[in-house]
Amino acid sequence: MLKLCGFHISNYFCKARIAMLEKGLEFELDPSCRPSQAPEFLERTPMGKVPFLEVDGMSLTESQVICEYLEDAYPEKPLYPRDPLERARVRELITYIELHIELVARRLYPQVFFGRPADDAVKQAVQKDLPRGIRAFGARAKFAPYVAGAELTLADCAAYVHLPLVSLATRLAYGEEVFAAAMPQVKPYLAMLGERPAFRRVTEDRKAAQAAMKK
Repeated sequence: MLKLCGFHISNYFCKARIAMLEKGLEFELDPSCRPSQAPEFLERTPMGKVPFLEVDGMSLTESQVICEYLEDAYPEKPLYPRDPLERARVRELITYIELHIELVARRLYPQVFFGRPADDAVKQAVQKDLPRGIRAFGARAKFAPYVAGAELTLADCAAYVHLPLVSLATRLAYGEEVFAAAMPQVKPYLAMLGERPAFRRVTEDRKAAQAAMKK
């Protein structure tokens, strides 16, 4: 049995979970894991990060590695196109989303989500770097109706969990969210994805976990 470990508020945990649900896999869920450098935790996930997937007495780390493994091991309901170039395009979109958009915006998270003092140098650097990633993503995104074309792919799983965080972070940091003018297709696209049962289920669990944290 597969076991996905992490916590509901982690966007990367949610990405892997959506992929597993969309593929129709049976799996256990351990949403109690938090990043840690405790020796016993590092035995399960060497960087001390989440998510990680436990399978056959071993563990896999990094959400993209987990999703690639699932695609290879359970090809019956694919989240990549068959054509090699189109498969590469999906990976390209994921890279733009995660490396050139989310990772850049993540520099804002400590101050906008966790109450750290505002850092004008960080805000200026993000404001400079983020448009390049958004421009590259926009050059490849199709929204027809899914981000890579007519079929749902892993790029949609990534977009759904990352883009709202980026939108919220930029709105809190700058007073306006970054996709409103640059890519107005994003909002209705995310709403469309949110109607799918797998996406809706993950969203509901995330919101419940957020509400529990506030009690």
